[in-house]
Parts: sequence; C-alpha cells; structure tokens
Amino acid sequence: MKSLKLFGTDGVRGEAGSFLSAEVAMKVAMAAGIYLKSKAVTNKILIGKDTRRSGYMIENAIVSGLTAVGYDVIEVGPMPTPAIAFITENMRCDAGIMISASHNSFEDNGIKFFDGHGNKFSTEVEKEIESIYFDAEKLQEAQVTAKKIGKAKRIDDVIGRYIVQLKNSFPVNQTLQGMRIVLDTSNGAAYKVGPTVLEELGADVIVLHDKPNGFNINEACGALHPKDVSEAVVKYRADLGIALDGDADRLVVIDEKGEVVDGDQLLGAVGAHLAEQGKLKGEAIVATVMSNAGLDDYMKEKGLKLLRSNVGDKHVLEIMKKEGINFGGEQSGHVIMHDYAKTGDGLVSALAVLSLLITQGAKASEVLRPFKLYPQKLVNINIKVKKPLEEIDGLDEELQVLDGLHIRHLIRYSGTENKLRVLLEGKDAKEMNKQMDIMVEFFQKALNA
Repeated sequence: MKSLKLFGTDGVRGEAGSFLSAEVAMKVAMAAGIYLKSKAVTNKILIGKDTRRSGYMIENAIVSGLTAVGYDVIEVGPMPTPAIAFITENMRCDAGIMISASHNSFEDNGIKFFDGHGNKFSTEVEKEIESIYFDAEKLQEAQVTAKKIGKAKRIDDVIGRYIVQLKNSFPVNQTLQGMRIVLDTSNGAAYKVGPTVLEELGADVIVLHDKPNGFNINEACGALHPKDVSEAVVKYRADLGIALDGDADRLVVIDEKGEVVDGDQLLGAVGAHLAEQGKLKGEAIVATVMSNAGLDDYMKEKGLKLLRSNVGDKHVLEIMKKEGINFGGEQSGHVIMHDYAKTGDGLVSALAVLSLLITQGAKASEVLRPFKLYPQKLVNINIKVKKPLEEIDGLDEELQVLDGLHIRHLIRYSGTENKLRVLLEGKDAKEMNKQMDIMVEFFQKALNA
C-alpha cells in the first residue's frame, strides 16, 4: 500500500533514521536495481557519499538492496556529487548513487541517482522506481540466491580520476600561480579534493572547515554561511573566496573585498566570457524561473538569449541538452559547465571563474557584477498542509494585484519540506516588500488554519 512519496526535487531526501530509514534505503536500492537490471550492460553500480554519520547506515543498506537483486557494487567513499556522476561514466557502470542531502544539516540525508552516462534520473524513471518500491510481490520475486547474489568492493583511489577531469576544465596555458584563494569545503565531500586541485594548479590555498566529524557538515559554514570565508578573504588579502556546500555541487563566490557575488551575476559574467571566447554553444544560457530579470536584460545587451527552466539543476540540464547549450545554472550556486560536468559542479565552476579573472587581468569585484539586479525577495513559509495552489480561495485576486503592480511572482511548494516558497521581484523595492508582507500573511492564514 502506497503510504509516502519517495522522490522530491532532487532524489530521495529526508531525516535519516525516520523518513530515510535503513529499510527505506534498502528497498529504494532494490527497486532501482530491478529497474536497471532490464537495461544492464556491466552489472556494476557505483556508490559515493558525503561526510554525514548516517551515510554509513544508508550505504550499507543500499549495498544490501543492490546485491540482493544481483548487482555488483563499487564503493568509493566520500566524494563530491559531480565526481560520482563523472566516475560512473568513466568506470562504465550501469548507474551511480550519491548519498547526500546536499546543503541540509547532518540530521538529513538523501539518495541521488545517475544513469550510466552520469545524468540524473528523469522524473519518469523516478516514477517507475517508486512504482516498483511499493510492489511487495515484485521486490520479493527479484531477490536472487546462491551464486547470483552480487558482490561489493571498496576502491579508495578514484579521487585521482576526478582531479584529472577538473584540471582538464582549466585552460592549459593558465596557472593559479601567484593567486591566493580561501576555500571553505563545508566539512563536506570536497574536503580532500578541493584543496588538492587548487594547490596542484599553483594557488596559495587557505582552507576552512575541512575537518568533518559526521555531524558538522554545512554547520555555520560553506555556501549557506559564507561569513567565515568573507572575513578570511579580507584578513589574508586573498584574490577570491570559494564556499562549497556539503556535496560540492554548488558554490558561492566572494570577491577580494569580502563581499558575496550574486549567483545570477555570476552566471551572467561567466556566460558572457564564454561567448567572447567562442565557447558558448547555442548563443544562450539556461537559468531557472527564480533568476533575476536583470540577467535577462544583460543577456539581451550581449546579443545572447536566456532560457528558463523549472527549479532544479536537473531541469536546467534538460533544456540545455534539448537546445544544444553548454552553460547554465541556478542563482543558488548550481552552475553547469556541460562540456566538463553532467550536473552542478562547484569546483569546475570555481575554476571557470578563476580563468575569467586571469583572462581579464582584473579583480573579482570589477568583473563579477556586470549588471544591476532588480529588487527580489524570497521567503520560505512553514505550513501545515500542501493544498493545491489553484484551490486556495482568494489567491487569484492577490496575484492580479501583483500583476497590476508589475511585480513578478513565483510560488511553489518545497519538494522535501512542509514549506511554501514565495519569490517576488519588481523595480520598486518598497512596494515589493509591502506586497511580500501581505502574501506571507495571506498564506499563513490559508495553509495553517
């Protein structure tokens, strides 16, 4: 009997030990294994994880589930999400699994799936796996015995493959020699590979939060909390600050003044730079519906197009592939350099930013804010029920008011939490903030009654 929804915006994610229990992880792995078996080429699945304590429990459960249906498993330990996408394809595996809740705190964990080419599973594939998960008879019938049971082995040296891939994304005629960089690894999956690749390219690297203990991932550090990086950049007179999240698929950049660079401005700066070098395919970039209208204006100014997708780097990538575009991302810091990565990759993106600074021969504050942003505000509202938006009485009238004031609005439920996300954007900041207060009060009454 179907009792819960497994897949959210980015894989299966929730509190470890409750929503994401060992039993759920094992059954999800079995369901995925059953789905993949019909398309198996090598009968191998790769598993990586970030530094959460619960990763041990979930990893072992996934291994049990996959080997129970006859799959062989390769475990590579703590590695960034984009590394798992790359190594899955590089090692010719049928699929890859990353155990991570990305930027969430240590209590949560998640399971992300990649196909044999390093692409995230489509929504359609997720639905098929979810259907198998709730079919007890199919799960029972798929379990194998004797010599058909799969085996598992751990490989500890795959970091070298990923470092080579990262270096390949950086121009061979450039070096980071003479540059001082502050890197915050968020006590997460890039705590080894991040400093290593920057140092090998010649940078003087000051590393923060690189001592994971299973519970301190994303804790007051990294992409969600760049305060320490900002202060260190100023203190050590660094050229740039880079803050990653727990699984290193996103980054926040801090300029030499210690000020955070907006994600949309970063997309605009790097996208325009790629175009100037003849490296931007499709003469366009892809961002999400969350991105600032100022990015639209800047792309038009540069003779380029901006295409928008639904929220989630998976959806950004879908449009990129469909339209033949090799660059895109989200304002939150998921940046996809598709020539080198199949998903958001904080380190590949950071190297692209560093290459831009070297090419321009300018400071970060001078080149990473090429346009002005429209005033924009995002509020997450805690709610009791996720009532379909079209069924909320009075919402149409509220949205008509916003339209009349030329305030762009985006309203959606979180895929993993009981929250409603409300984004407003308009040229008049005072009016936009006033309307946000009205919308928050409206939704609190409508969804928490």
